Amino acid sequence: MKTAFLFSGQGAQYVGMGQELYEQEAIVRDTFAQASKVLGYDMAELCFTENEKLDQTEYTQPAILTVSVAFWRLLESKGYHADAVAGLSLGEYTALVASGALDFEDAVALVAKRGAFMANAAPAGTGKMVAVMNTPVETIEKVCEEASSLGIVSPANYNTPQQIVIGGEVSAVDDAVERLKEAGAKRMIPLNVSGPFHTALLKTAAENLKEVLETVTFKEMNVPVISNTTAQVMNQTEIKDLLERQVMSPVRFYESVDTLKELGIERIVEIGPGKVLSGFIKKIDKTLVMSRVEDSKTLQETEAVLS
Repeated sequence: MKTAFLFSGQGAQYVGMGQELYEQEAIVRDTFAQASKVLGYDMAELCFTENEKLDQTEYTQPAILTVSVAFWRLLESKGYHADAVAGLSLGEYTALVASGALDFEDAVALVAKRGAFMANAAPAGTGKMVAVMNTPVETIEKVCEEASSLGIVSPANYNTPQQIVIGGEVSAVDDAVERLKEAGAKRMIPLNVSGPFHTALLKTAAENLKEVLETVTFKEMNVPVISNTTAQVMNQTEIKDLLERQVMSPVRFYESVDTLKELGIERIVEIGPGKVLSGFIKKIDKTLVMSRVEDSKTLQETEAVLS
C-alpha cells in the first residue's frame, strides 16, 4: 500500500508540542539542538514553556518545522518511508526536507526569515481571514471577484470542498461576507490569524523571500512533493519559483489530495503538531487510511498501521 506523509502548517502550534518524544528519543533532541544552533535561541524552551513568541509568525514557523522534521526523522529511523510527501503551506518546507531536496539547517533558517517577511508584509489590523463553510466554490470565487472593487479579497485556502478560507483587506473581506450571506452561506468563521496569508497582501513577503531563495541550494528530490500552489508534483526546476508564489497564492489542499490518489496513495500519515490535516482528509475522502504522529501514543498507532 502506497503511503504519503503530510506535514502540519502554521496554526497547529501549542505549548508542549513535541515534548514527550523529545524526552524519549535522542533523534528528536538532536533535531531541536540543530535548530537551536542555527537560530541562536533554545528551541525546546520556545516549544515547551509558556511564552508569547510561539504564536509570533517568525518563531512559529521554525518551531513547527523543527517538531515535524524531528518526528519524520524518528519514523525514518524506524524504517518507515513515504512514496510521496506534501504539507499545508509552511508544511511544504518540511515536505521538501523529507524529499531530500532541502537541508534541515537551511530550511529552519529559511522559514525563520519567511515568517518575519510574512509578519511584516501586512501589519496587524490591515487584513483578516474567514472560513466559509458548505458553500459552492464557484459562489465564493464570484463573490470575491465582486467584492474586490473595495480592495484585495480572494480565496486563500481550498482546505476541503466544504471549507474554503477567504482573506484580504478588512473592508473587502467584510463586503464579501455580506455578499456570501445574501448568496445563501449559512456558516462563516473569522479566523484568529496574524495576517491575511496566501493573498496579494503578501506580495512584499514574496519579493523578499525570492532574494533569500536565490542563496539556497535545492538537491534532487527522492520522492515526489506535491505543490500547494499548483496541486501537482513539483518540478525540480520550479521549486524556488513555487515557494515564492506560494506565500501569496491560495493553498490548493483538497486538489493536492486528489493528485496523491492519482499517484496511487491509499494511506496518509500526518506528521507534526495537531490533527488539522487528519480532519481535512476525513472530509475529502474517507477511503484513505489515516494516522498521525504527534506523541508516543499516535506514534505506536501509526507503526501498527504501517507495519
